Amino acid sequence: MALLAIDIGGTFTDLMAFDDAAGFYQAKSLTTPDDFAQGIIDCIEKCGLDPAAVSDLIHGTTVAINTLIERKGANTGLIVTRGTRDVYAIGRGNRPESYNLFFHRPRTLVPRHLTCEIDERVMASGEVLTRPDRAQIEAVCDKFEKAGVESVAVCFLHSYTNPGHERMVGEVLKERLPEIYVSLSHEVLREFREYERTSTTVVNSYIGPRVSGYVHNLEARLADVGFEGDLAIMQSNGGVMSPEVATRRPAAMMESGPVGGIIASAKIGQALGYANVISFDMGGTTAKSSLVRGGETTMSEGYYVGGYANGHPVMLPVVDVVEIGAGGGSIAWIDEVGALKVGPQSSGADPGPICYGGGGTEPTITDANVILGRIGATDFLGGEMPLDDAAAFELTAEKLCRELGMSEIETAHAIVEIALAKMSLAVREVSVEKGYDPRDFALVASGGAGPLHAVAIARELHIPTVVIPRFPAHFSALGMLMADERHDFTRTYFAPLEAVDFAALQDIFRETRGEAKKVLREMPEIDYQIQLDLRYVGQEFTLSVPVTEAQLEAGDAGAIRQAFNQLHEQRYAHSASDEPVEMVNFRLIALGRRPHMKNPALDSSAGGQQPAKHRPVYFDDPGAPVDCPVYFRGDLGAGVRIEGPALVQEYASTTVLFNEDACTIAPTGEMIISLRSD
Repeated sequence: MALLAIDIGGTFTDLMAFDDAAGFYQAKSLTTPDDFAQGIIDCIEKCGLDPAAVSDLIHGTTVAINTLIERKGANTGLIVTRGTRDVYAIGRGNRPESYNLFFHRPRTLVPRHLTCEIDERVMASGEVLTRPDRAQIEAVCDKFEKAGVESVAVCFLHSYTNPGHERMVGEVLKERLPEIYVSLSHEVLREFREYERTSTTVVNSYIGPRVSGYVHNLEARLADVGFEGDLAIMQSNGGVMSPEVATRRPAAMMESGPVGGIIASAKIGQALGYANVISFDMGGTTAKSSLVRGGETTMSEGYYVGGYANGHPVMLPVVDVVEIGAGGGSIAWIDEVGALKVGPQSSGADPGPICYGGGGTEPTITDANVILGRIGATDFLGGEMPLDDAAAFELTAEKLCRELGMSEIETAHAIVEIALAKMSLAVREVSVEKGYDPRDFALVASGGAGPLHAVAIARELHIPTVVIPRFPAHFSALGMLMADERHDFTRTYFAPLEAVDFAALQDIFRETRGEAKKVLREMPEIDYQIQLDLRYVGQEFTLSVPVTEAQLEAGDAGAIRQAFNQLHEQRYAHSASDEPVEMVNFRLIALGRRPHMKNPALDSSAGGQQPAKHRPVYFDDPGAPVDCPVYFRGDLGAGVRIEGPALVQEYASTTVLFNEDACTIAPTGEMIISLRSD
């Protein structure tokens, strides 16, 4: 049986599959925004794999995050504790852009007239002070029904300690309004911080109906083509979940596409001896970067969808990713003072870059690379999709060159240089700005456009080694084949560390483990990882400290305190061993180990190192083209060494080597590029 993964991006839908007998399958088709499932079916048909032979299909999609960013979600209502109606609208008191006179807070997803209060109150200890009145709940139901509400979020004060009132309201909602989508905050995020918990629950409800409809439609479409295996949905935390869980917690799949490539970067980096890597993924719409240290992805306990200044907080575990609007389809334009800009606007899949011939009229980064000769117009997608290089030249001249007073080659070179500067900043943000020296890392580049620019970015940041994995344009989908099922559970437990009731923590562990067993599918191996969120008294934010079950049973506060001090020293270069420490949250990570593919070794006897052809390519000097050798990656066997300048083409990507860069093919097929020393 085969494993299959599909990643829907802004421009292309990618498929990767692996079968022990036949090896890898790959396919790429244009994303179909009007019906995402159609792009998936197109890829399955194109790859030639029988859907009935697929045991597991893992799917990553941008449906959830696009629904939120484009504000195309459901008409949503919110039910809160009386007196907290405006918590969601007020948010935090910070002002992220202090000197921006036109700054405004994000517009809430629920209007104030659909935010309803009821009389109920639970204390922070979990003690019930006021029980909700059913008549009030029914009156709110009547109001929502008249307003055409499609989805409801329920978030009561301190329901993270005692969710009984939320459960009662949920039952009444389902009884009176059975067609409405309902999110209860304790089922989405059982953690303190009222504003973030409310926002996360509202986001879950806002995107819930559309995501649920998408998942159900996908299941039906896959069944129509003969798929009978297990469908899994990629989560933002780097794990997968069942479709049933995805429809209940769609907020957990905001970054379900990009994280696949980060997982693959970590695993492939370790296999090659690079425990510390920076993952760089450049697709058609955006470029993304993340840091992997010691073979482990960097996690964040939440993030702001749409940016810190104007975004919506979603406080669920997510692989830490920096994303910028610089993809192959990012549009080059001239601002009001005559300066050349690139992105964040994108041509997307429709109409796409000029050279795609789909009706695009605005020059993009892809068009610039075609003009510079770095992308072969006749070889794109293995020759399946020839590019119109003449149109790229013509419209770039018309839209940009005349106003800039530059040639097409000079303009294309400038577009690429501007894009490189933006992407280098993203890589700096995950490394230098967090205290890590990029020279201590290898850069793993993926995405259809990643290998085109990776070496230039690495040179900008003095990164000595670049790794181009196999199937870089399908790398996120490849990473999904390596992902395990994962579920995260949080319980707020606030106490000084020396006063923690470890018997109570063991009860919480047993409770969350029981919840995990309800959502984990049958797995041959299940791991449970415990973390305690600790901080020095007086601090606002915490560090998640790994703790063993044995330490919980022994109540070993001393060892836990020492582990916290060491982690604080590692993260911030100092610790305060005499300062009191307090606990804030208990976390449980439940991992169900899925069957993974075994990456086969490359045949060392296959191919040689002679270029397939030559073509003029512009590198550092826009006035002097180089008669550049072009290699086909499939012709290169293990151990082959190539020196730049050179291009290495494959089905859906091209790697650019500059003068004196050296590339060696690893035994498992990865390209290891050593940059020249400047």
